[in-house]
Amino acid sequence: MKPLLAIKKENVDLEKQVNKLNNLFNTVNNTKLVLLFLVLVSAVQVNAQDRVPFDQGKTYILKKVSVTGKITYNEQTIVTFAGLEKGQSITIPGEEISNSIKKLWKLGLYNDVNFYVDKIEGDSISLELNINELPKLKEVKFVGIKKGKLEAITKDTELTSEKIVNENLITTTKNYIENKYKKEGYYNTKVNIVTTEDTATINHVNMVVNVDKGKKVKVRKITINGNTQFSDSKIRGAMKNTKQQSVLHILKSSKYIKEKYKEDLTSIIDKYKQNGYRDARIVSDSVTFDKEKNKIAISLNIEEGNKYYFGDIKFLGNTVYSDQLLSSSLGIKKGDVYNGVLLEERIADKSKPDGDDLTNLYQNNGYLFSTINPVEVGTSNNIIDMEIRVIEGPLAYFNKISVVGNDKTNDRVIYRELRTKPGDIYSKETLIRTIREIGQLGFFDAEAIKPDFENVDPAAGTVDIKYNLVEKGASQIELQGGYGGGGFIGTLGLSFNNFSIKNIFKKEAYHPLPMGDGQKLSLRLQGSTNFQTYSFSFSEPWFGGKKPISFSTSLAYTKQFGYNSSYRADKSKSMNIFSVSVGIAKRLQVPDDFFVLSHAISYQHYDLNNYSSSLFTFGNGASRNLAYTIGLSRNNKGTNPIFPTYGSEFSLTGKFTLPYSSFSGFNYGDLENQEEYKLKNTVDRSNSLDGNGNIVQIGDYIDAYGNKVVDYRLAAVDRGKVDQKKFNWLEYYKIKFKAEWFTKIYGKLVLRTLGEFGYLGAYNQGRGIVPFERFVVGGDGLGGNYMTSNENIQVRGYKNNGSLSVNGNNGDPIYNKFSLELRYPITLKQTASIYALTFVEGAGSYGNFKTYNPFVIQRSAGLGLRVFMPAFGLLGIDFGHGFDAPQGTTVKNGWETHFIIGQQF
Repeated sequence: MKPLLAIKKENVDLEKQVNKLNNLFNTVNNTKLVLLFLVLVSAVQVNAQDRVPFDQGKTYILKKVSVTGKITYNEQTIVTFAGLEKGQSITIPGEEISNSIKKLWKLGLYNDVNFYVDKIEGDSISLELNINELPKLKEVKFVGIKKGKLEAITKDTELTSEKIVNENLITTTKNYIENKYKKEGYYNTKVNIVTTEDTATINHVNMVVNVDKGKKVKVRKITINGNTQFSDSKIRGAMKNTKQQSVLHILKSSKYIKEKYKEDLTSIIDKYKQNGYRDARIVSDSVTFDKEKNKIAISLNIEEGNKYYFGDIKFLGNTVYSDQLLSSSLGIKKGDVYNGVLLEERIADKSKPDGDDLTNLYQNNGYLFSTINPVEVGTSNNIIDMEIRVIEGPLAYFNKISVVGNDKTNDRVIYRELRTKPGDIYSKETLIRTIREIGQLGFFDAEAIKPDFENVDPAAGTVDIKYNLVEKGASQIELQGGYGGGGFIGTLGLSFNNFSIKNIFKKEAYHPLPMGDGQKLSLRLQGSTNFQTYSFSFSEPWFGGKKPISFSTSLAYTKQFGYNSSYRADKSKSMNIFSVSVGIAKRLQVPDDFFVLSHAISYQHYDLNNYSSSLFTFGNGASRNLAYTIGLSRNNKGTNPIFPTYGSEFSLTGKFTLPYSSFSGFNYGDLENQEEYKLKNTVDRSNSLDGNGNIVQIGDYIDAYGNKVVDYRLAAVDRGKVDQKKFNWLEYYKIKFKAEWFTKIYGKLVLRTLGEFGYLGAYNQGRGIVPFERFVVGGDGLGGNYMTSNENIQVRGYKNNGSLSVNGNNGDPIYNKFSLELRYPITLKQTASIYALTFVEGAGSYGNFKTYNPFVIQRSAGLGLRVFMPAFGLLGIDFGHGFDAPQGTTVKNGWETHFIIGQQF
């Protein structure tokens, strides 16, 4: 057999003369080549003059290609990979073999590729392709890495089963892990990767990744030289990420990360620029590592330069906006201390996509292609004259608008929320608003919404926008079980937040449920031995499909049983509660389209049958609650509804019943004096005398002690009859106001500011404040009383059940609350959003307006954690410390733990 080609290393240049017959005798380890070498040596003397030129090979017809070596693919597949076919013409040596080798190497599956001549018969040739496949990964094991990081590292390194194992994979894996830990301050991290052959599977290896992260490298000291205008502490303070060791550094540790350190050097210069020192620079810096102490010492030499001021500021090239308007928007005047950082921010604030800067002034009004450059044109006596050079460019228009990534949500649900319309003038503000609106739907990962600019054509003045979306789970399940109230309580709740009601009867739409139309459907069942509750709700955000008018409805039914003397359910004592509500809400255009006006009508019916409770003083009868609710709200929070970073939400709602007493002509204040509402004896007492020695017959009037009275005016009031009359149709009005703001403080740190107020009033003081719709203040704020529609107001650091209400669990008619909450995201991934928080808050609950004082509140502070998972909603835990005494006590409350399920504060 004659040798044709032998290639051993990936970095061999296939175009070089190694392709020739004369260079292939270096593979003498091959038996066939050794024999061939001996034959050829005895026949000819090989030297430079004997070499066959690359372009003078002989042409053959390919008869067969045999594949040998360490392989798992079948022979025909490999020959196909090589691009060879039986019967084709090939030149030996020539381009065909060279190209085949290139194709095989390009697959990245092999570490050894050799072609040999197996047999030549006339003008036919048979070849042998000897290759060795790279091994594949069977299992990988990490040593020295915490379990919490294993999943992320495995994913990022892509060390999955059947992965091709080569030197590049090992090197990139090692570098990735070392760099990852270096970014966390472990600068001495060492990674050793060992592969061993898997004896159970052919051509597979097992990998062990040994990680020794060592100890964190701390910054012992930061020395500043050359500074006279700022103290050492202020310069160190400008270094946000690199801190020297100190007990004061709680939020930022003293770890050393090279990339962050370089950013901090820029921050120092920015601090000087913000205060007029345009020429400030760091002449030199040194980082000295003490290996024994595992600590770093940093030394900075600063040259501050002179302090400068702004001189004349002229605008050139502007025709759309006047100099006066641009100067006002710039916000910098002649004589101001030179501030290079502020100048950049006022031209284009990269930290705020919707910032109030000159670039956005143009881009929000169609000038996508505009450029604005500040140029220093003169410096004299520390005065810097500036020219703001504007190239406005042509107006730009949105051309093609597309959406990708919505695998479940129907296109129309997304497109109706888009503010960017084909043919409209380009607006950056509109683009950002669209991102917010898509995020607020709750069907997509808000952190992954990405608009791509495509086919940007300044000549035509058009741009295409493609929104890249990532669907996330939109349905939630609630499954609970526990023991309470004398028996087992079970709860099953289902919430489908992207439902499609129109496809509910289409079998092919169930995957596993009809989804994609943006509707919300909720079902909830709860029951035990003494009660059952069933509820249903549905909402359509675009009722009719043409305008942003939402429709919502809900139904609920509860059957509650009383208890007998053994504290078991007595089905002869029951109360049935039926409730229904219908609502509609419209997005307004004035004052702006963040406002929503909503209307709702609700009805509750209470039917009591021999049922005694603390809520009603009568055991038989009915009570009804028919109310109209109107609300005005404005919500421009963004972008992530789980973790807003900007914007605010305001809401003002009023809930009103009919003023029945105004047109009934009945004097409710005189009920207790009327004969019909006086207390009568209802039991047979003929065999006993009352306290005055009288026999009391059924139907006789009695006083509060059960003694017979002759005149009904001396009888006690029958409270059950009075309340039955008062509460037959509930009469009240209820006002609520809530305002919250979200402000990004620094980096990802967000401040939530909250204030709220509630008041429950009566039209007729004779009827008084109803025992329904009240505010129960204190505790975790979860849920509410389904019997009374009372609202639980969350004040962490205090116990539940109205610990801060004057009337306890029965609630009060007035409250106010104030809260500050700092939030920091740990992760905002699609699978789970997690953020930590710390808070201070206070609230007051009042029995009437005479005692109302918004500054007399119970205060608390604490910290907590929130976890949002699409399938289960919001979960969390808070640790709050109440600084004041709850109602009815004199001792401050202290620490409380609150578990949060399904509610966002």
